[in-house]
Amino acid sequence: MKRYTKLTAGPSWVSEYGDPEKPEDWAFLQELSAYHHVEPQQSYPPILLTTSARDDRVHPGHARKMAAKLAAQGHCVYFREPLEGGHAGATDNAHLAFNIALSFSFLRQTIASEMPAR
Repeated sequence: MKRYTKLTAGPSWVSEYGDPEKPEDWAFLQELSAYHHVEPQQSYPPILLTTSARDDRVHPGHARKMAAKLAAQGHCVYFREPLEGGHAGATDNAHLAFNIALSFSFLRQTIASEMPAR
């Protein structure tokens, strides 16, 4: 959140989120920022981060940076960034179905792996 105004559509959100250049706005934004709350000693479940290289609203750099920070701190993080997809992360229904299947597969194989199969 510290640099969101410097990437793609970020400047258009200042009226909604605040300006990180202003100390009072940054104090508020920092509390919203998951990136600024990741701790190496904290235990997290496996995390799946997805983005799109062509997201014109939320720069993929945010997800890249978060994945890198989690990995550097030793957390289990999975990251996916297809070239296509835009902000919705899918170009068509087949791509959407793949993303949904990927998400459910991730959940089943990681945080729900101890559940009995039916």
